[in-house]
Formats: sequence, structure tokens, C-alpha cells
Amino acid sequence: MKLVDLKSGEGKVDVIVKVKSKDEPRSMIKFGKELVLCNAVVEDDSGEMKMTLWNDDVTKVKKGDKIHITNGYVNEFQGEKQLTAGRFGKIEILEEAPKEEGSEEGDEVSEEESREAGEMPEEKEM
Repeated sequence: MKLVDLKSGEGKVDVIVKVKSKDEPRSMIKFGKELVLCNAVVEDDSGEMKMTLWNDDVTKVKKGDKIHITNGYVNEFQGEKQLTAGRFGKIEILEEAPKEEGSEEGDEVSEEESREAGEMPEEKEM
């Protein structure tokens, strides 16, 4: 299944996409429960589409990840199609995005930054 073929209201969506971008998470109260959601843009070779990530998927999915959505659902919000795993769907990470310098992920610091901070001696040429 390709993004270009998805129609609003379609369920049982099975698609493999790459996460192109991801917004900051936010929370809302629905039916008396606090939910966390995050908007993202996903793409495949046919195009791109907005996607809503909910709860645990918000922290599980990162920009650059290649993901497999099974039993997803396509809805429409403000005239634009959006993909979601929804309550019954599943998101599986197929390939994690490569770690980027300065990303929120980690404490990884380049050798040059360590040297500049005085944490590593400079290499001397002989």
C-alpha cells in the first residue's frame, strides 16, 4: 500500500513509511483521560502525508525512522488526510534513524567539541 492510494475513512491500512519530520508533543484531556499526541509528516516513494502519533508512540518514533504501520486508519482533519495507528493499529520500527550530533537523544559529543571543552588532549602531528 502506498500513501498516494490512501483514502479518508480507510481502515486496515498497512504501509511502510519514513518519518520526515516530527513536531513537539502536547497533551490533551479526552473522556477524562490525559493523552499525549504529536503531529508528524511521513513519506514513501509516492508522496507524503501527515500522521498523528499517540501516547507511547510519541516517544518511540523518531525523525528519520523507517516504520511499518499495521491496521492503521486514515481520517481527515481540516480538509487534509492524516494517518494514525489509532487504538487498534501498531507501529513497528524497521530502521532507526542515525543518531545526529546535538540531537535530543544523547550525550554524544564529537571529539572536536570535547577538545574545545578541554576534556580531550589535542592530537599532535609528528
